[in-house]
Amino acid sequence: MGSLATSLGLGLRQMFDGAVLRILLKSMAVTIAVFLIVASGGWFVLDWLLASSGLEDTLFTGAGAVRGALSAVLAIVGLWLVWRIVAMAVIQFYADEVVQAVERRHYPQAAATARELPLSRQLRNAARGAGRAFLANLVVLPLALVLLFTGVGTFVLFLLVNAVLLGRELQDMVWLRQCHDGSAGTDAGAPIGRAQRFALGVIVAAMLAVPFVNFLAPVLGAASATHLVHRNSRHRPSS
Repeated sequence: MGSLATSLGLGLRQMFDGAVLRILLKSMAVTIAVFLIVASGGWFVLDWLLASSGLEDTLFTGAGAVRGALSAVLAIVGLWLVWRIVAMAVIQFYADEVVQAVERRHYPQAAATARELPLSRQLRNAARGAGRAFLANLVVLPLALVLLFTGVGTFVLFLLVNAVLLGRELQDMVWLRQCHDGSAGTDAGAPIGRAQRFALGVIVAAMLAVPFVNFLAPVLGAASATHLVHRNSRHRPSS
């Protein structure tokens, strides 16, 4: 079975390759642009909601400034929660390029037999992955709020939930190109075991929570998953 540490090391080294580096810079630019749009929209919506609930400029002197500051704080908290969703939606759109770059260099035979995913399929995959992440984080949000008093409970909860989601998404980015029997997205014949998938998801989810490192996390996760899928497939017993 392929080693997760080895696959992560190979993925990290490939971050400096021209093809992967260009994808990294491109995905960073798009992620920042989407993030700024979401941040601006979120601030205006929160400001409007607070004003509608009674915190208007005429309520008291400086009410507008207080409302703006409160909106900014709430927007920042919300954006911290949705950052990984935005980042993974963007990288899922570029996933095929990352996987192709890794396969061309390290697994040319697999690259030659891989399925080319049409743009419409890539968009659907990105939207579906973002939707799953949004719903899962929304479901655990009440418990996360209860755990705020623990200091680390909220972070650990979101880490575990997103680790499960990310492990599956990262595997399927690669497997969709290589699976020709329709079993992609199921556990039947999955090239990465549940434990390895979860461990990879934990690492990438933790990186997504660290400023600046979070730009690297999705691309590194996609590259590492590509190595892990192919290294595991090499050692899988033939049926």
